[in-house]
Amino acid sequence: HAQYRHKLSVRGVKQSMSRKGNCLDNAAMESFFGTLKSEFFYLKQFESIDELKAGLDEYIHYYNHDRIKLKLN
Repeated sequence: HAQYRHKLSVRGVKQSMSRKGNCLDNAAMESFFGTLKSEFFYLKQFESIDELKAGLDEYIHYYNHDRIKLKLN
């Protein structure tokens, strides 16, 4: 595991673990992945990994910059 952690560190990736019994720690990512699946993966078929990667890059840009976000105040 040390080699894996080193590779993450070199690339600027910070590992984190949720606290035991706290399901809300990861709520934002769970929500994003649910949206990603329903708006992207389930609606398309990909002919190659490269096509999937390109589509995923486009979707993430759309999600971060163009998609309307609704929040409760």
